[in-house]
Amino acid sequence: MFKTNYKRNSLTRQAIRRLFKNKIGLICLSIIICFYLAGSLASWITPYDYNEQNIEIKNTEGKMRGCIACNPPSLKHPFGTDRLGRDVLTRIIFGLRTTVIITIASIVTGGLILGITFGLISGYFGGKIDTLIMRIGEIFLAFPGLLLVLLIAATVRPRVTSWVRIFETNTGIEGIITLGIVDYLVVFGAMAAFSWVGMSRLVRGQVLQIKKSQFIEASIASGASTFRILFSHILPNILPALIVVISMGMGSAVGTEIILSWLGIGIQPPTPSIGVMIYENGNLGVLRSNPHLILFPIGVVTILIFTFNLLGDALNDAFNPRIY
Repeated sequence: MFKTNYKRNSLTRQAIRRLFKNKIGLICLSIIICFYLAGSLASWITPYDYNEQNIEIKNTEGKMRGCIACNPPSLKHPFGTDRLGRDVLTRIIFGLRTTVIITIASIVTGGLILGITFGLISGYFGGKIDTLIMRIGEIFLAFPGLLLVLLIAATVRPRVTSWVRIFETNTGIEGIITLGIVDYLVVFGAMAAFSWVGMSRLVRGQVLQIKKSQFIEASIASGASTFRILFSHILPNILPALIVVISMGMGSAVGTEIILSWLGIGIQPPTPSIGVMIYENGNLGVLRSNPHLILFPIGVVTILIFTFNLLGDALNDAFNPRIY
């Protein structure tokens, strides 16, 4: 057992060294960390409030187009201001906070907790339990994932909102709906309901290979509990594959959250969302007159998704020993 743990740790160290030698992977990881830190610390690092309107700013050319306070980037407002005189950079950073909350919550609840647990149980026990879990997953995969997420988010939101209003009325607690907590719950709940399927199938395949190993048979013979075998012996040995899938899944989660908000059933105003910013300014007239309103949000989303995909490739190169 000691030799197995030493080997596993040494392979992990080798993979980390290979990752740190990959300059593209390090650059992508640094960009993602900066974006997520900015979103997490949005309340402390932004120069303005996301709803603060600077009515003193006037764009005389924009008055004819109904965009009185739109102004291009400047030293005071690096990304410019929107129609209401709100700082675009501040709203993008708070939009990143929304992305951080939704993506992490959906990946943790759906991909990690549900996906890994169901995959471990299905692959290790097999039989009827394996059949039941995999058939349920195939039912989810039989329908377009994004379409079902849209359907759930659109149908569940009104009921959840009404329940929360009743709760606020009866308890006197206010601000749950205003802060966008209901939107967060509905969106990441809908995403988590389907994100577990792919992860569970991957984990199941890995478990089917590892459970035939001699060290697993030795653990069973020594009287180790099922929980210890699953989470102390099997799970650490499949982590490299999971890390790669999670990094790529984060990019997909970012895109899904943006699409939901862009379609109007994701995060709702006044809570900032990059998808809502793209939806509100997604027309040719804005691109011609005030391109900063659409180019900066799209640029942030493009960089974030692109870096997640490149990081996934770098992690695959680092943790896949077959290519070395």
